[in-house]
Amino acid sequence: MKELENILDFLPQELEEKIKPMFRVKQIYQWIYQKYAEDFSSMSNLPKDLRLELAQNFHFNPVQCIKHQQSKDGSIKYLFELRDGLRIESVLLPMKEEKLDKEGKRISHARFTICVSSQVGCKSGCSFCLTAKGGLKRNLKAGEIVGQILWIKKHNNIPYERRVNVVYMGMGEPLDNLKNVSKTIKILSQNDGLAISPRRQTLSTSGLARQIKELGKMNLGVLLAISLHAVNDELRTELMPINKAYNIAAIMDAVKSFPIDQRKRVMFEYLLINGINDKLEHAKELVKLLNGIKAKVNLILFNPHEGSPYKRPNLENAIKFQHLLSNKGVTCTIRESKGLDISAACGQLKERMEER
Repeated sequence: MKELENILDFLPQELEEKIKPMFRVKQIYQWIYQKYAEDFSSMSNLPKDLRLELAQNFHFNPVQCIKHQQSKDGSIKYLFELRDGLRIESVLLPMKEEKLDKEGKRISHARFTICVSSQVGCKSGCSFCLTAKGGLKRNLKAGEIVGQILWIKKHNNIPYERRVNVVYMGMGEPLDNLKNVSKTIKILSQNDGLAISPRRQTLSTSGLARQIKELGKMNLGVLLAISLHAVNDELRTELMPINKAYNIAAIMDAVKSFPIDQRKRVMFEYLLINGINDKLEHAKELVKLLNGIKAKVNLILFNPHEGSPYKRPNLENAIKFQHLLSNKGVTCTIRESKGLDISAACGQLKERMEER
């Protein structure tokens, strides 16, 4: 039996080589991304023979949700199964609630961030991350990444025109799959599709310096987040073996040449682990390291999971760490941890399901 192609893998100009006349591509895009069509047969303004032809050659259901968990804070963790049976995770994070006036009229819409996976597993081997346990199975194709966002928006009744923020911070190292991730960024930004501007998309990397430079040359407008987690090479190599290949100096060099919007900053993710990297001496070193970089630091309190030797830090110590950075002129926030009552750490829900 013929294997169907995932139509979510294609940019409009690529589909135009396969589907004629060209204006049909725009209609198909709108049906899939804006009207959340269930199948090709429901695309009523397309000729019947084209609908049949599309159904014989394409699909747009690359992911199937097999389990989800909702936290009391509203965040939802999804376990998706791909068409080859492999599994990945995504998370919907509510950022701001909808606001209504006294008459019940909407003042402002709810805001969401969707955290997506870019690989099945990961080869970076970070000691604090559960995803690393199973190693890397394969890269996700662009349409499989797009499919996560489309499914979550559709099944949470988030209209296409309600923009969401997208973070490539789920399972996998996005820059290890740069070809497909960069294509995803372009597909998501199409006006006839979900129209998610690259400025609403953040790529989080463990610091692949060569690929950071490559991404910078593409000048896609995407935001960059560096998972730093340590201020010296010895500790960072212990936490993140990838540091052997790309040390802190190489990462900083790549970051300094990365093109960023004047209104934006390069994000540095710093996972605070109790007794490991959460001391004030570490904060002082971090200030020195970021000197000359337009940076924002996101402090993240470690999210404990079974089998990990690491512990969640004391909130009081985290606040002291933040204050030191802020007092030295470094923009710094403590990211509110979501989903602590569910399997929220990357790879956690997948791991628990597969242990059964």
